[in-house]
Amino acid sequence: MGAYALPALYAIVVWWFSTGLILLLDLKPRHTHGWSMAGATLVLVGALWAIATSAGDASEAGAYIAFTGALLVWGWQEMSYYMGFVSGPRTTGCPPGTKGFARFRAAAATSLWHEAAIVAGALAILALTWGEPNRFALWTYLVLWGMNLSARLNMFLGVRNLNAEFLPEHLSYLACFLTRKPMNLLFPFSVSAGTILTVALGLAALDGTASPHDLVGLTILTTLVALATLEHWFLMLPLPAAALWSWSLPGAKPPAPRLDGPEPVPACPHDIT
Repeated sequence: MGAYALPALYAIVVWWFSTGLILLLDLKPRHTHGWSMAGATLVLVGALWAIATSAGDASEAGAYIAFTGALLVWGWQEMSYYMGFVSGPRTTGCPPGTKGFARFRAAAATSLWHEAAIVAGALAILALTWGEPNRFALWTYLVLWGMNLSARLNMFLGVRNLNAEFLPEHLSYLACFLTRKPMNLLFPFSVSAGTILTVALGLAALDGTASPHDLVGLTILTTLVALATLEHWFLMLPLPAAALWSWSLPGAKPPAPRLDGPEPVPACPHDIT
């Protein structure tokens, strides 16, 4: 089982540390965000280069590099949104009494450019790995995108936990688009899909015919989907999610409650999902 332990541990450590680092930078004073994004953009360029150069590498190292590169690209997407550089045409909360599709449309407008940037990132990784044997960067990015979208929809429809310390103060207007509820209709489908995908990827990784490259890549993806599914459960169960990243939340204060909408729910961290 040692062959599976190392890639699983690598995925957990990189997920935990990158999530905490992004939270730490997001919660820094606004005047630091420009420098943070400049550094993140340099990292983005390096990550895309790493994805391109590892696309033809069907070794174990190639799988690790592809996963890491995709995670760094995703980190840039999350930082650019939560720091307010790539968000959407709407930067205010919803008017009092806004409900139904009008509320959903207003919520979507707060992240329209962010979603477009995510699509652009997916297309870039697809182009860099097209026709190559190592496409774990693409699968990693798509998993992050899918589980992130699922988490955000669940928070819009209603979740139990309000880890408000994860939400930067300058994004407090997002609170009115999110809802506190004990359950929503999407949640069971989200965690079921995550569980099924985790099992399917795990079985593929355990297949004795898998190459060392596929074994590492599939183990990492299995771990990533399992972590993303766990993050969904953090939204509903009384689990101390914030304690996992207490080192990255120095002096973080939850945003003040709003009078024009439901209680705020933070974005799922990174949502590395």
